[in-house]
Amino acid sequence: MAKKILLVEDEKIMIDLLQKKLIQEDYEVSVARDGEEGLRMMRETKPDLILLDIVMPKMGGFEVMEEMNKDPELKRIPVIIISNSGQPVELDRAIKLGAKDWLIKTEFDPQEVIDKVIKQIGK
Repeated sequence: MAKKILLVEDEKIMIDLLQKKLIQEDYEVSVARDGEEGLRMMRETKPDLILLDIVMPKMGGFEVMEEMNKDPELKRIPVIIISNSGQPVELDRAIKLGAKDWLIKTEFDPQEVIDKVIKQIGK
């Protein structure tokens, strides 16, 4: 059975790029376009991994992770952060909140995403 990935991202170009690549690699992909929708979908779909943007409407990635940490079931889902900036202060906060890894939007290629996903949850 395909592993489930929840992509919580509000930029259409990133959604299209990541969704296409992950589906090619036989992952089942759900998309949430803001943090509130992301939390709701986490509870509904029980993903194996979450790709989480930091800056989004309604609720940002850090707030999502703070909420996840309050829920024992959500807390154990691995999170890979997708960030525009990659500032050390952001990355430190993400790690403290439990992020397993991160990607800088301007610097990654789709294969790097796949490599990081495989490292966390396998194929």
